[in-house]
Amino acid sequence: MIRQTGALLAALALGACSLTPRYVRPDTAIPPQWPQGPAYQPQPPLPAGYAYRDCFADPRLLHLIATALAANQDIAAALANVEAARASYRVQRAALLPEIDAGAGYSRAGGQASIQPPESLSAGASVPAWELDLFGRVRALTAAERARYLGSIAAARAVRILVVAELAQAWIARGRDMSLLAIARDTASSASEQVTLTARRVAGGIAPLDDQRKAEITLATAQADIAAQTTAVAQDENALRALVGGEPAPADLPASIEDAGAHLCAIPAGMDSAILLARPDVIEAEYALKAANADLGAARAALFPRISLTAAAGVASTALASLFTGGAFAWSADATASYPLFTAGRGKAGVALAEARRKLAAAQYRKAIQNAFRDVADTLARRGTIDAQLAATRAGAAAAADNARLTDRRYTGGIASALDSLVARQTLYTARRTAALTEATRAANLVELYRALGGDDPAPPPLRPAPSDAIGSQTNPPRQETQR
Repeated sequence: MIRQTGALLAALALGACSLTPRYVRPDTAIPPQWPQGPAYQPQPPLPAGYAYRDCFADPRLLHLIATALAANQDIAAALANVEAARASYRVQRAALLPEIDAGAGYSRAGGQASIQPPESLSAGASVPAWELDLFGRVRALTAAERARYLGSIAAARAVRILVVAELAQAWIARGRDMSLLAIARDTASSASEQVTLTARRVAGGIAPLDDQRKAEITLATAQADIAAQTTAVAQDENALRALVGGEPAPADLPASIEDAGAHLCAIPAGMDSAILLARPDVIEAEYALKAANADLGAARAALFPRISLTAAAGVASTALASLFTGGAFAWSADATASYPLFTAGRGKAGVALAEARRKLAAAQYRKAIQNAFRDVADTLARRGTIDAQLAATRAGAAAAADNARLTDRRYTGGIASALDSLVARQTLYTARRTAALTEATRAANLVELYRALGGDDPAPPPLRPAPSDAIGSQTNPPRQETQR
């Protein structure tokens, strides 16, 4: 009988089918190459297995990144989500195999009216209702949970890349604001000297009072900028504390934007836009589509009958000595089939809902790739012109500095007016700020290119599927059907 039961189960397993649609990656309809034009530069091929270390070579920044990857709470939350998704997948995967329960019992009866033996003992094992997955419902649900689990790994990788990029951006912002603070202090110092000089000329009757007031306006503007930039530097340091998960060492902070951008490198974007498929957010969107595809198979299978097996085997006796004798053994096996006759269209509505969710997931997947393409293209457009812009702003700042020096000499010699000196100093102040901001834009663009490409190095051990999870790929993967 056991051999016959096993043969029956094997026959049923071989005859099982799947109603899950065939999965084919949707057409993304994006250009195979990056945009061309005057705003873009030719890009060399993307190196295989690049990491953030290939973009950020400053040891101070690398130290902060390593600290953040170990202590950042966003990463910790993402890893917890991975653990929860993996546990949910393993719970669902367990339904593919029957549950076996073991039990033992002892009873004692007495009294003149008792018809039971005085003592009875029993021991055995049982299989509660186990669904024969003839139409692939359980396998589809398992495939859906596995896709969600792998999608959570991609989401955690996206969080990791985002934390690295945000930390680098905050680090650059601190250098930028330190430079702007130094420029404001230099301007306030020279403006204070100008106010003192102009006040003496006004007292001597050489210059009108409005010259002194104009110099005071420049000084007040610089002093206001000092206060604003002091606040900005403090806020930058607060952002670094939150990202690092602790107090960053002063030695790890940049002193200026030139200091911050000195060791940043550009990662090439490669020649083929197919590298976008390696972005974690795109991978996550595709796994969401795979999960929706499997859910559709489960909804279709739910329209068919469910067949469950229940079995029990064990021994029973009135004496412990004879409990395990041949005559004490007994077994039973039952098969039940259930099919809802009337559900008011609930089953068909469930299939329609699953189909709509698959269409939604497909649209979101295409949208993720389109957003990724625009993300990289915008970054490359900025990358292609920023060097020329930076060279122009540096040349303008150098010319403004020379012009301010010459105008001051002429004003001191009584040749130029106070207005000429004031305009020259304001022009220099604006030119220096513009150069510093452009330098910060260039550095931030290098970080943005790293984030936009989104490949990074292979996922660290906490973000890789455990070897035991490979079983999910062997549990009768769903048949594939082209999406139209």
